Amino acid sequence: MTTTPELGDVVRDTSNKNRIGRVMGHEGPYYQLRPLNGGVEWDALPEHLVPAEQSDAMSAAVAEVNAHSRWGL
Repeated sequence: MTTTPELGDVVRDTSNKNRIGRVMGHEGPYYQLRPLNGGVEWDALPEHLVPAEQSDAMSAAVAEVNAHSRWGL
């Protein structure tokens, strides 16, 4: 990522199936990301983060909502 992610930024984690998440924190070399509609955070290295496009964020949010309604997740 050419700029340092800030808290609240929506990013794509290229090391984790291009998963989209919101930056929740930073500890050591890792950023903590959370799915856009909530859920379990995961750690990502900054070199694997790229800014998410608006369409990426919308697709991720819709997928999360669909999973919750379909599977009760």
